[in-house]
Amino acid sequence: MTQARVFQQFEIRPETRQLLVSEQPVSIGARAFDVLLALTERSQRVVSKAELLDLAWPGVVVEENNLTVQISTLRRVLGHETIVTVTGRGYRLKATPLDAPAPTEPALAVNDDTAPRLQRRLAVIAQAEVVGWSRLVARDPTRAATTWKRIRVDLIERSLPQFGGRPIELTAERLQLEFGSAVEAVAWAVELQELLAERRQAADPSENPAFHLRIGIAVDDVIVDDGKLVGDGVNVAADLQLSAVHDEILTTQKVSDFVSDKIAVGFEPLGQRVMQKSQRPLHVLRVVAGARHRAVTALRPVGVRLASLAVLPFATEGPATDAYFGEGVTEEIIAALSLNRALFVIAHGSTLRYRGNDQNPAAVAAELGVRYLVTGRVRRAGSQVRIHVSLIHAADQRVIWQQPFDGVVEDLFAFQTEIAAKVAAAVAPQVQDEEVAQARHRPTDSHDAYDCVLRALAGMVKLGTPEFDAAGQLLTRAVALDPGYAQAHAHLAWWYSLRQFDGLSSADGQEGRLALDHALQSVRLDARDAWALSVAGYMLSLQKQHDEALDLFDRALTLNPSCAAAWARSAATLCYVGRAEEALARLDRAMRLSPFDQHMFWHLTICGGASFVARRYDESAGWLGKALRLTPGFNGARRLQIAALVRTGELAEARALAEQFLIDCPKFSVQEFGQWSPMQRPHLDDLMSALRLAGLPD
Repeated sequence: MTQARVFQQFEIRPETRQLLVSEQPVSIGARAFDVLLALTERSQRVVSKAELLDLAWPGVVVEENNLTVQISTLRRVLGHETIVTVTGRGYRLKATPLDAPAPTEPALAVNDDTAPRLQRRLAVIAQAEVVGWSRLVARDPTRAATTWKRIRVDLIERSLPQFGGRPIELTAERLQLEFGSAVEAVAWAVELQELLAERRQAADPSENPAFHLRIGIAVDDVIVDDGKLVGDGVNVAADLQLSAVHDEILTTQKVSDFVSDKIAVGFEPLGQRVMQKSQRPLHVLRVVAGARHRAVTALRPVGVRLASLAVLPFATEGPATDAYFGEGVTEEIIAALSLNRALFVIAHGSTLRYRGNDQNPAAVAAELGVRYLVTGRVRRAGSQVRIHVSLIHAADQRVIWQQPFDGVVEDLFAFQTEIAAKVAAAVAPQVQDEEVAQARHRPTDSHDAYDCVLRALAGMVKLGTPEFDAAGQLLTRAVALDPGYAQAHAHLAWWYSLRQFDGLSSADGQEGRLALDHALQSVRLDARDAWALSVAGYMLSLQKQHDEALDLFDRALTLNPSCAAAWARSAATLCYVGRAEEALARLDRAMRLSPFDQHMFWHLTICGGASFVARRYDESAGWLGKALRLTPGFNGARRLQIAALVRTGELAEARALAEQFLIDCPKFSVQEFGQWSPMQRPHLDDLMSALRLAGLPD
């Protein structure tokens, strides 16, 4: 039961929902009481507006002014100075609880003009997010909000002091925390994931939604600005969290260096990735904990990276008394595979716990620390037995190989041995082929070329800046260092296309031809790379070869239906040929697949173009406004925005934008634009006419 909290000038009683000021009951609304209760329970820190909205209006989307109204009500009752606004962060209760212990460290100075405004220091930042929050809320908003609030309070807020952590910001779906040490941050994250797993296993899924977290932990420099943390430490933690999948904890090499050998966890390298917010390449590692860590570290030969595999207990279809047969086959297959020194096979005792377990294969593989799973079903009818076996690549749950085996049970043990030998003989080459294929498809053997591409990616979205020009130089160098590097050719082609779309290409069309050459070369080098195929398709579309482009997009999406770039670029081609509704549907899918795409400004621009083609000009102006807020100098969006405003009747605003556009692009000509634009008539005529009406020269 929550006890009453007594402050200097008021008392709050949660059980009876009473507020006493100077020992006299005062009537306030239910929402105001909820806001005050949230502030009193978190009186030691600043509470963000998003967190207060979540706590006082669980499961309901409301405007921020509703919170402002309740804060004003409380200030009138308690005194204006009782609740302090911390600019850019939220609110803090300034009143001190009468039972508060003496502070062990200086409190946050909210209005201390003598305190320094900026301070740099090293910090350990953890950021966590609920996976699929929007889906959980859409399914049952009240239950999702209530369950998450219980988890956040019971498992997170109450555990933080034990690990030396403090909340920076807690919202409806996200946590941002600071810890005193990397060791404690990792220990907290591991324990939290384990507690959540236990909670999911014990809960009735029909009554309580299953919550999964993805967590990023970074040690880096931060800036303290009026109590708020900003800078690399916060950005890297956010990037790691965005890169993680459900139940995963990702860290940097710095975190691994601090934590290694201090607690019972390991770190599995995932390679180098370019971070979205910090805009730099980092080596990312996955935290390996619990039984999985013990199995991997105890059994894997030091310094050798073997193909790792687990054989899960085979399911038996039929009487429960036949279950022993499936278990016997499983054990025989493990024994046979273990004879192959090229494989790292998890022992039978470690996989028995998954008997009858319907857990997601990717989650099982993550727990065991393996890349491949062997699963099977046994069906027995009298003396007839059929065993169906599958080999799965765990990360993407792709079935590499599957096959049924039929036999007659006369000598049970001999039959088990025979089946195990056949499965081992079939599985080992498939795993080997998969590993060879992955090695063959490493981006490049040239570290320098790969490094050039990684460094170029950060500048690709900064059109009109020196960083964008430098990106082109880096990609050109990557291709020179390794002419067989398919992705380098594709990225260079995309760089040229962005220049063309932004109106920066030379008049002779040389850069457009280079873009097409590099795109087609990337496909010749790797015809099964969906991303490269999507770039080549778009280059063909820019050359007005729209049918050929759509053929390449179909190939790309057949190879990888989850390639957001292929959905978005094919949408652009559909927009150019006038199929606006299909284009918008594909863009919607692309943005759902990659909601934090670094080229979101381009996706939004194509949304604006498709809406313009559909003659929904107000909608077009809205999309283009969003694109320009992300990348204000993107000329492709500026041209379309000028035309959209003309068609919505905002002629004065359109002409003002056109004047500014001509200052930045003095050589622009509507006629020349029409000659290279891939958009087809009559939509191109509509666009050119609107640009002329805005005052752009013909």
